[in-house]
Amino acid sequence: MMSRMDEIDETTRTEIEAAAFRRLRQHLMEERTDVQNIDLMNLAGFCRNCLSRWMQEAAAARGHEMSKDEAREAYYGMPYEEWRDKHQTEATEATRAAFDTAQKHEASEG
Repeated sequence: MMSRMDEIDETTRTEIEAAAFRRLRQHLMEERTDVQNIDLMNLAGFCRNCLSRWMQEAAAARGHEMSKDEAREAYYGMPYEEWRDKHQTEATEATRAAFDTAQKHEASEG
């Protein structure tokens, strides 16, 4: 079964996907700064740092090397340390335990 996206040319499809990514970034960076990265990892299996790493990997695949810190600054719009100081809170024991359990489960599947 074909979707509407299958009918769209590659350039337009890329533009749509990029717009959706920018909207996700805006949502996580401006509208839901209260949601902690560890909570995203526990619930969705990825976080803002993953998104910055995926940007880094995409840049590298296109011949543009970028350090981890550069990728994080590109994603966060500021140095990661600044974001962390402004928005990150200490994880609870329950949150850390859930993260550890998820990591162990993921490692056993890999």
